[in-house]
Amino acid sequence: MQAVRSALFYLLFLGQTVVLAIVIGIIGIIARRRTALGWALASYWCHSNTWLMRWIAGVGTRVTGEENIPPGGCIIASKHQSDWDVFAVFPHTGRPAYIVKKELMRIPFFGWAARSLDCIEVDRQKGAEAIPEMMRQARDAIARGCRIVIFPEGTRKAPLAPPDYRFGVARMYDELKVPVVPVALNSGLFWGRNSLILWPGEAEAKFLPPIQPGLAPDVFLTRLREAIETGTNELIGQADARGLDRPMPPDLREKLDALKASE
Repeated sequence: MQAVRSALFYLLFLGQTVVLAIVIGIIGIIARRRTALGWALASYWCHSNTWLMRWIAGVGTRVTGEENIPPGGCIIASKHQSDWDVFAVFPHTGRPAYIVKKELMRIPFFGWAARSLDCIEVDRQKGAEAIPEMMRQARDAIARGCRIVIFPEGTRKAPLAPPDYRFGVARMYDELKVPVVPVALNSGLFWGRNSLILWPGEAEAKFLPPIQPGLAPDVFLTRLREAIETGTNELIGQADARGLDRPMPPDLREKLDALKASE
């Protein structure tokens, strides 16, 4: 039954994503800037996706800690476990500018829509050579009143997988000199990166206290990693304690038991 519910969610989720990308992309081509209509449609996409997840797949959404987001420009650095992270965090960030890999920005209509919504392109194949251009775009976004949203590990990670934080976020912190708000989450328990099935429960994200500018980049990166990983482990442990309504692979069950023992 959950496979059927998941298939119906994907049908509606992907269908409306394609339609809205085309509409917002066309608006972006014509206006060549962020528009109120494009933003309204993007906000609708986020809210409708959380609604579809709740009422079709049985996955609720809870986001807390918004009081930790400072006024003005900042960087929001989030754990990344699922596509849920993108549209669940989006409505709580004011005017977000997501760091998006080049491959996605080259998709017709989707890329045009993303560019009109302040997204920042990064070419990961260039490695360190891509940093200066990303920084230029980030500075411009901050000047427009955006908050930069970045996934510091660069890709989705399975719950309790070993962390792998890239140094790009530390470079950005050092150059932009704005606060960084860590975000912990547990969405991978309910919508995993390699799973076609969504499992019932409540996915949760939490904005944590900001890290103020002025630290050495390596010190900052250590503090960011500790904040996100500790917060994420807490949310995962709490979800496990409430009970997870899903099949449990032996390796994940072993990690959850180890987490519980360490707490």
